[in-house]
Amino acid sequence: MAESSTILLTSNDAGDEIKIDLSVLEIILAIAAQKVDGVAAMRGSLKSGLNWVLGREDRGKGVAVSVDHDQNLVADVYSYFDSGVNVPQVAAKIQASLSKQITQMTDLKLSQINIHVVGLVFPEEKAQLDGEKDQKELFPKSEKDGE
Repeated sequence: MAESSTILLTSNDAGDEIKIDLSVLEIILAIAAQKVDGVAAMRGSLKSGLNWVLGREDRGKGVAVSVDHDQNLVADVYSYFDSGVNVPQVAAKIQASLSKQITQMTDLKLSQINIHVVGLVFPEEKAQLDGEKDQKELFPKSEKDGE
């Protein structure tokens, strides 16, 4: 593992450096993975669950980026697929999309993109998931407030 959570993108003789945090890479990859057809949702963590309760969106959930002992970037993607999809095809599409997106945005290459299918989401469950996104505000304004 890397000693720090940043990757050096560029540096020059004058001492100027451009670094990127691994959490930024996780966000880039998670957004790209969610856009692939057949991906129903990304797996959350305790942190993303707490962020949801606090009203924050955790865009990097379901992706873990690390640096292996050879200083290569490795991405682990944890996602739920729609039922009825061809799992190997969707996984390959995710790998291609993530590789393309990270190269376009950072000029970095991922040595491994490991897809972990956490589960399948059926149509009735997907409707329930979509309903959770449309929940009411945490502290709705009441009519008594006059607003």
